[in-house]
Amino acid sequence: MGEHVSPDDAGRIFDEPFDEALSSRYLAYALSTITQRALPDARDGLKPVHRRLMHAMRLLKLDPDTAFKKSARVVGDVIGRFHPHGDQAVYEALVRLAQDFAARYPLVEGQGNFGNIDGDTAAAMRYTEARLTEAAQLMLRDITEGTVDFRETYDGEDDEPVVLPAAFPNLLANGASGIAVGMATNIPPHNAAELCDAARHLIKTPNARTETLMNYVQGPDFPTGGVCVESRESMLEAYETGRGGFRLRAKWETEDLGRGQWRIVITEIPYLVQKAKLVERIAVLMESKKLPLLGDVMDESAEDVRLVLEPKSRTVDPALLMESLYRTTDLEVRFALNLNVLDPKGAPRVMGLKEALQIWLDHRREVVVRRSTRRLEQVEDRLEVLAGYLVAFLNLDEVIRIIRETDEPRPELMKAFKLSERQAEAILNMRLRSLRKLEEIEIRAEEGRLQEERDEFKALLASEDLQWKTVDGEIAEVKKRFGPDTEIGRRRTRFADAPAEDIAEAVEEALTPKEPITVVLSEKGWIRALKGHVDDLSTLKHKEGDDTAFSVKAETTDKLILFTSDGRFFTLDAAKLPGGRGFGEPVRLMIDLDEDAAPVALYRHDPERKLLIASTSGHGFVVSEAEVLSAKRGGRQVLNVMEGEEAMAAIPAAGDRVAIIGENKKLLIFRLDEIPEMQRGKGVKLFGGKKGKIADLTVFAASDGLARIDSAGRRHEIENWKLFEAKRAQAGRLAPKGFSAKSFGAR
Repeated sequence: MGEHVSPDDAGRIFDEPFDEALSSRYLAYALSTITQRALPDARDGLKPVHRRLMHAMRLLKLDPDTAFKKSARVVGDVIGRFHPHGDQAVYEALVRLAQDFAARYPLVEGQGNFGNIDGDTAAAMRYTEARLTEAAQLMLRDITEGTVDFRETYDGEDDEPVVLPAAFPNLLANGASGIAVGMATNIPPHNAAELCDAARHLIKTPNARTETLMNYVQGPDFPTGGVCVESRESMLEAYETGRGGFRLRAKWETEDLGRGQWRIVITEIPYLVQKAKLVERIAVLMESKKLPLLGDVMDESAEDVRLVLEPKSRTVDPALLMESLYRTTDLEVRFALNLNVLDPKGAPRVMGLKEALQIWLDHRREVVVRRSTRRLEQVEDRLEVLAGYLVAFLNLDEVIRIIRETDEPRPELMKAFKLSERQAEAILNMRLRSLRKLEEIEIRAEEGRLQEERDEFKALLASEDLQWKTVDGEIAEVKKRFGPDTEIGRRRTRFADAPAEDIAEAVEEALTPKEPITVVLSEKGWIRALKGHVDDLSTLKHKEGDDTAFSVKAETTDKLILFTSDGRFFTLDAAKLPGGRGFGEPVRLMIDLDEDAAPVALYRHDPERKLLIASTSGHGFVVSEAEVLSAKRGGRQVLNVMEGEEAMAAIPAAGDRVAIIGENKKLLIFRLDEIPEMQRGKGVKLFGGKKGKIADLTVFAASDGLARIDSAGRRHEIENWKLFEAKRAQAGRLAPKGFSAKSFGAR
């Protein structure tokens, strides 16, 4: 039944492939959702339900200077005449247009309970009242002047506007959000005065860059204020592409209580965050001890937001306390930008700031042209009528005679005085009181004024420059009404730089309770963190065929570094490791470790320490641990390993001598300072000879001497180790009896 079915076919059964029937109906549903429900029009920034609400309220004469009417009356008109959907959905749309904490420039002024920032819902529609605001008046201005197209309503009994004239930049000023089928939109609100300035600049410079427009549009301007900490580079990319996001934080200040005591007062919270749920979330985190720096939270809000935070101790840094809250609560949110709207042709697409402003400007120019065309027609019609009136005054007696003596005076008047049908009809409709002498003088004065207006309209319609000048003047008037010196127009959201890296690290440390752990990594790559510092791991259970490969005593606040046989360093957060119950988890779930790579060394990170890293090929260098940290799952490639070889050691470079035992059982000892310090590379040759592959190596201090470790773990001092000293990269000499491939225990 993919085609239209006539009434005569009702009740008949049609054969149609199921996939075709499903796809055709789903496509129709998807298109309806996109165009008639979820996405706003780029010209007026409204969805159909909002547009119909505005139109219905205009017909009810709910102007800003008139009395309120019950919301139920408005909703009833909307669903009965224009929008055949659920009354509750329409009322919710009306409520949102009236909430000053949800809409930056409310289009509806509400009287009664319209909800609050705590998340409480509005009262029932029978209790609340509504009327239009000044911004809504601008949206509807000149709608009766033929400025926009009208179409039949769903039942064909009324007409409704396809789009509003929109003298106010509503799309970006109030923003929008919606979820359609396969696409969504999310547009933050902006400052109307800034949008007007940017639009006027775009009129003067049509090829202006987005970067220039951002000199006027600083960024979003949320009704609840807050502080935007997004970088200008990031915002520029978002405004150019129409996709991105903005980090928004609560605004706070420190209140001094005397004697070193203080507390934090939050006066603005992020957009669309419900205050009651925010306070509840903070309380839950405090109870679960995930906010160790916070002592108490109190909501002292009345009409304005006032959340009071008391620190655990007066020695706590206020900035550190707030950073910990930003990280764990909705005191910081990321508001996404997805400027996906319906263009003038009705097609959904994502556009940047410049294109969105240009579409609004083009719409405003079309409104000016259509309004001027309609008014020119009205002026010319009136001039035609006035010309007929003057003929009547100049030939008054003859006109009266024709009217009195003729059964059909209109054709006689048209024939006698060469009048048009419109003029003759106007004369016949004149009142007797209009025949006085004074009326003739007024008609001639009106004719003169109208002729001047006609010339102005004709000049305007003939000149694109004059049209843009008119648009510019109207936008300047809007800016004056919503300028920064007005209460509703002043910017509410401020801007600040993002927090520094060092404070982010301090927050991470403050949020993590410091407890001793022992990290165990098995030979098959299973990792876990045992509570406390465990010395004896002999009783530790592993999967069958597995055993302990590395164990490291650390704290939960530490970072661990893992060196692997492909020469990469990975960073592990000790606080995020699985607990000691069971066998742990595969380390490959936490890092992107290649299948053919294996762990070589595991250390508790010490940024002051240096490591000697080497590959089996006999190459290596010294690297600072501060250079090997990586926040990426893929780690950091530090040692470049030759094909067929692998990284075999990463040991602390603590001492002044290096001892290397080769796979050929030759021993070489040389000074540590002969090895360069690098950040990345293959390194220099450490061990020479035809088969100069390294089996094991160590770093030691000459004053302490060299020792080897046997298979039982016993230490054996090497008294004549100086006999094996030479320069780096030499072949070495045959090692003393007892040396094996793992004599130093580096692996």
